[in-house]
Amino acid sequence: MSKVGIIANLDKEQVRLILPALLQELRATGHQALLRDETAEALGLDEGLPKDKWQAAVELVIVLGGDGTLLNAVTSLIPAGVPILPVNAGGLGFLSELESGELLAALPDLLAGQYWIDERMMLEATVIREDASSVSFLALNDVVVTKGPLARLVRLQAHVAGTYLDTYPADGLVVATPTGSTAYSLSAGGPIVNPTQDVIIITPICPHTLSSRSVLISCQEKLTLCLASNQKRAMLTVDGQRGYHLTAGDQVVIGRASTVTRLIRRPGWSFYDVLRRKMKMREWPRDGDVI
Repeated sequence: MSKVGIIANLDKEQVRLILPALLQELRATGHQALLRDETAEALGLDEGLPKDKWQAAVELVIVLGGDGTLLNAVTSLIPAGVPILPVNAGGLGFLSELESGELLAALPDLLAGQYWIDERMMLEATVIREDASSVSFLALNDVVVTKGPLARLVRLQAHVAGTYLDTYPADGLVVATPTGSTAYSLSAGGPIVNPTQDVIIITPICPHTLSSRSVLISCQEKLTLCLASNQKRAMLTVDGQRGYHLTAGDQVVIGRASTVTRLIRRPGWSFYDVLRRKMKMREWPRDGDVI
């Protein structure tokens, strides 16, 4: 691995502390560290590359920040498909492979190729207007439709593979990948799903009915959400990073995207280990342990 791209959230103190040491280690071991021009400028360096040239050059990307930094980086790396090493310097960091303090010790093995690729499915959401215009978005975690600025319910009619499912009077609706099952969907009462499962999770946000619950559908099926004709305003949010205003009569068609996110994992990585650690689940005694 010779060309290593770095995406860094410089608003985080831990990132600013570790970044100089990371650059030094990469260069000392014969690897080229590639920074975006805005990052290089913030560090007082003159070796940054504009986004398009940077994206075309990198062979592996190290993302320093929290889950939000990673979600933002994923969008900028499409369609390059380069492997991403997420390093947590934020809060929960559910998607991260390493904590920032572990990076330098783990780096030699990773640069030597001692890792495997964890491919995560993504969603594609297309907004269709009555005038037939459309705009599309890609999401790793979730696509969320929520009410407008006033404290009123949004009414969303949902169809799965052309069949009517339900009408949700709620604060909104979260449509998540298994990766996103531990994010907003979980906070709204949705299930935790192993990211290897090929499903899409539909979770209402504060539904105004006792019968509305999370539903899992096949990732081979498309979900269509229709905004009620008397609904003046709603908001589509993608991975908590991008927003798009919806108006009455809009349809949002959501299905599995053709692209995936490729995350770097060290040997022995387990989703259930991460789940236990990050969710702070109690570790009960194993068989044979003394209670």
